[in-house]
Amino acid sequence: MTTVRIFVTYKPSVFDPQGSTIKDALHTLGHNDVTNVQVGKFFDVTIDEQEEPVEEAVKKMADQLLVNFNMETYSYQVLEEAK
Repeated sequence: MTTVRIFVTYKPSVFDPQGSTIKDALHTLGHNDVTNVQVGKFFDVTIDEQEEPVEEAVKKMADQLLVNFNMETYSYQVLEEAK
């Protein structure tokens, strides 16, 4: 089994209203050194049998369900691999 964390965030060209609101709130709280906040989400996915490489499995999941490629991009990291 392999566990991967898939991160999904807005593309740099897409306005992030939640990030902007959080940045403004941080400024209100005195954290004026904050210049940008980007909001995203992540999915922890455990893959049982590996009939295909992890990279291909993650790409298929992202393409089919997890990512709106018009607005979002993704990256992933392997958290745990069974030996």
